[in-house]
Amino acid sequence: MIHIKFILISVLLTILAGHPGFSQTVVSIKGDQFYINGKPTYEGRYWKGHKVEGLLINSRMVQGIFDDIDPNTSHSFAYPDTKKWDAERNNKEFVEAMPLWKSYGLNCFTLNMQGGSPVGYQGIPYTNPGFHKDGSLHDGYMKRLDNILKKADELQMVVILGIFYFRQDEYLTDEAAIKNAVNNLIDWLFEKEYRNVLIEINNETNIKMYDHDILKADRVHELIKMVRSNKKKGYRYLVGTSFAGCTVPSLNVIKASDFLLIHGNGAKNPERLTKLAVDTRNAKGYRKMPIVNNEDDHFDFDKEVNNFTTSIKSYISWGYLDFRFPGETDYTEGFQSVPVDWGINSERKKGFFNLVKEITGTD
Repeated sequence: MIHIKFILISVLLTILAGHPGFSQTVVSIKGDQFYINGKPTYEGRYWKGHKVEGLLINSRMVQGIFDDIDPNTSHSFAYPDTKKWDAERNNKEFVEAMPLWKSYGLNCFTLNMQGGSPVGYQGIPYTNPGFHKDGSLHDGYMKRLDNILKKADELQMVVILGIFYFRQDEYLTDEAAIKNAVNNLIDWLFEKEYRNVLIEINNETNIKMYDHDILKADRVHELIKMVRSNKKKGYRYLVGTSFAGCTVPSLNVIKASDFLLIHGNGAKNPERLTKLAVDTRNAKGYRKMPIVNNEDDHFDFDKEVNNFTTSIKSYISWGYLDFRFPGETDYTEGFQSVPVDWGINSERKKGFFNLVKEITGTD
């Protein structure tokens, strides 16, 4: 009888897992630790005496729903084999690669509705708006987002979902459209009942290239508070925003946020990240809360001391940013340069994921 009950429960859970309103993965915060389904991440894990439990070991995978909707420029992102850009292929290959990332111990990645620079730090014309001009949802983007969030939910992975990116925010008409986009996206997440999502209002809020004042550092807390005030069925989305490399978050953002997002770009010497961790925790308004470095373009994974290991020693979650460097032509290089090969098949990618495996103790 017990065996039959177990089978029936298993069948029921399988059916529910296919239902759009069934969430398998819930992210939460207790103190300065992240929890998944009521347990701290990497529960009980220490690496070389340093606590890993409660961290989000992540990678910047922001182009998972990317599309250049301008036919005059989309050819810049053509695949080497087909000589054409294909947003659906990109999304499909992203989802197919996710179990591989998880198998190495990666429990989180950053996605962005407006992506990120598709050619590293270079600037070329493209249009990847994520929304319509008035802030209404774009069916193509939402379908691709749904594919990723559904798989992440199944894999018990957390998604840091960014909403806006500089050079693309101007596509939205005005401040009302910005607010519409935020509210529409959050309402969509509630409707889908995804609870494995952390919200990043915009990437590097203190970058001067944002066109809308409400996305700039001195006002972005208004959008953070707007997300926090949206509660349904006793739940709300945890939210913050990120700052450019080696910048301590501002007081208004610290006070409004559930977690703090910092970036390690510019920290060529890992000691700068140690200082950034100390300065952030000593900043006015700071209370015990998680700190996540979700963008760092420094590697040296074969060395004892690097930005990744230094962040772990400071009890800061760390995020890998990789793109094709100027002069690199190998399609397998980088996770941000479009088109993307989402596999683990370059030396930098292998170095990162092998270190993730070591630090997290993943078999």
